[in-house]
Amino acid sequence: MKHILWFAVGVAAGFVVAHQVNRTEPGRAFFAAVDGKARAFGQAIAEGYHERDAELRAATEAGPAADR
Repeated sequence: MKHILWFAVGVAAGFVVAHQVNRTEPGRAFFAAVDGKARAFGQAIAEGYHERDAELRAATEAGPAADR
């Protein structure tokens, strides 16, 4: 229980600090950059997933003879 309490305190402190940093212009620029990188990373993961899914679907629809 003690560890959960400290974890919750840490999360709350992190939110308070992030809120204070976000009030400044450099802080907003930092969070905007982090957000942009996170979105680009997520988009790259999604595109890779969809490409691989299409490859696997094409391979299974062609049947085992297509591998030879």
